[in-house]
Amino acid sequence: MRFKYFIIFIISFLFYRGVNIYAQTSNEYYHEEYLPSDSIFANYLKSRNIPIYNNNEIELLPNGRIKFESLFEAIRKAQKHIHLEYFNFRSDSIAKEIFTLLAEKAKEGVKVRAMFDDFGNLSNNRPLRKEHLKMLNDRGIEIIRFDPMKFPYINHAFSRDHQKIVIIDGKTGFTGGMNIADYYINGLPEIGPWRDMHICIEGPAVTGLQKAFLYVWNQETKQNIDGDTYFPYGKDSTYTPKQLGKQVAIVQRVPHKSPDAVRRAYIEAMDAAEHHIRIVTPYFTPTRSVRKAIYRALKRGIKVEIMLSEKCDISFTPDGGFYYANKFRKAGAHIYLYKGGFHHTKVMTVDDRFCTVGSTNLNSRSLKYDYEINAFILDLGTTYELDKIYNKDKADSERMTKEYYRKRGVWRNFVGWFAHLLTPVI
Repeated sequence: MRFKYFIIFIISFLFYRGVNIYAQTSNEYYHEEYLPSDSIFANYLKSRNIPIYNNNEIELLPNGRIKFESLFEAIRKAQKHIHLEYFNFRSDSIAKEIFTLLAEKAKEGVKVRAMFDDFGNLSNNRPLRKEHLKMLNDRGIEIIRFDPMKFPYINHAFSRDHQKIVIIDGKTGFTGGMNIADYYINGLPEIGPWRDMHICIEGPAVTGLQKAFLYVWNQETKQNIDGDTYFPYGKDSTYTPKQLGKQVAIVQRVPHKSPDAVRRAYIEAMDAAEHHIRIVTPYFTPTRSVRKAIYRALKRGIKVEIMLSEKCDISFTPDGGFYYANKFRKAGAHIYLYKGGFHHTKVMTVDDRFCTVGSTNLNSRSLKYDYEINAFILDLGTTYELDKIYNKDKADSERMTKEYYRKRGVWRNFVGWFAHLLTPVI
């Protein structure tokens, strides 16, 4: 009888031990395999050989006044070189002030290079003229037009340079959604205040911005500007033994070279989400692959919030954005319509863990045709600050409902339907 109980005890012990070993093994498996969304996204970046730069400082610049104050201060401190790349420099008070400052730095011996997109220049109501460019070059500012518009013009319609980049001495960099114009401070009469977002980066991630600038500059000028002086952190050194400071990846879309870089980064970020996604974009006609990523997130139960601007500087396109927004609303997304002016910000946050700020709109022009650049920031603090700004902006927004969309009227909603048919090109 004792032998029988002994056998039962041994079997029970082995079974219990086996269950615990299995449970422990399973827990270890899930501990090893389960990754938060920022780690999943970081693995994606590494798989695409997109450098993740450690030990950076990030400053959010949530409006035009703060952006230009920070930019002017950094320019004043420049000692070696200043590089600027914008979609356009509007010939107004801000441009005059920045060019005056750049000319002073050039006189001190600082090399100044500036580049703007010719289509972007011609599309604003106060473009730089030939006489402006001559005057600036005479004052020591090497300024060029990206892809000058020439007959038959249609040949130059796509692959425009929509990036916003400034690099100072290879150590301080700026990027985001703002060009050079005084309406970022003063707003415009027809749309009111202009809301936008820029960032200032100090640290090794500036290397990524410098590479991005010099690639386009050298391609356009046929120069070969390079060398250690432009890369004080080292051109290829990105990883440190210990992850210090804020981690940043610079993702650049270059037509014919990295055409899907920013689009895939947005999609992979959405696919990594576990809890929520918050998007702010001014022109919302997303490509099919991005739309599918948003629908996948909604089907997984992810809370998707999208903030659009009720007012816009471009007619027609926003109606197409409202059409898509209403489709996502029906699928469960929370759509907010900003009413405090024009929200030109291009931002996304994921799970309170990582975020992106850059020049990319969620439309076909940005995602499929133009040169674009975004900083993807793997940092809880920066993401928290962006979410805090987002939630504050919600107080100046109206939630899109079925009733709201109907009140827009049959004609406006028809225009939105028609505009969405042009998604592949707008």
